[in-house]
Amino acid sequence: MLSVSFSGLVEAGTDEAGRGCLAGPVTAAAVILPSHFHQQDLNDSKQLSSSLRSRLKEIIESSAIAYAISHVEPEKIDRYNILNASIMAMHQALEDLHTQPEFIIVDGNRFKSFKEIPFECIIKGDSKFQNIAAASVLAKTYRDAYMERLHEEFPLFNWKKNKGYPTSEHRDAIRKYGITPYHRKSFRLLPEQLEFDF
Repeated sequence: MLSVSFSGLVEAGTDEAGRGCLAGPVTAAAVILPSHFHQQDLNDSKQLSSSLRSRLKEIIESSAIAYAISHVEPEKIDRYNILNASIMAMHQALEDLHTQPEFIIVDGNRFKSFKEIPFECIIKGDSKFQNIAAASVLAKTYRDAYMERLHEEFPLFNWKKNKGYPTSEHRDAIRKYGITPYHRKSFRLLPEQLEFDF
């Protein structure tokens, strides 16, 4: 069972989705849950089915004290690198919360201070604390929906299925059709080459 709180303070959990993708944004969510919140099915979003994530998204959004989502686009990922872009997305989500937290818990091991609010990085935090798991679910569901919209513009890459991750199908489409404005040009898009000629 996931713990409700790390600190006992008004606590925001934050997490990102899409860090390892070749295309699309990195998306972060920040969530403040009430102290009495309990949802047995809540876990790291990668461990959940799409239908369960969708159901949990509705529960989280109706129960949370506050939540916010932020997308950082490929242009900024290429400019600032994926780690900094991920932290930027988390900071923006925290900024957009209508309730300011007293403490922040972050999935992973890297973060930069936000408004001098105390924070703790927690490895596999999305499988240990409900507010990080909730952020994981929201980041994943909102990013998936974003990629499904982009699929309508570029259906040849099948982003509605692979969501921009480096599947063999996605890489085969890059070989065949080239890249789109939504691809991350700083990433190794194909194993055999580091960059494209533009």
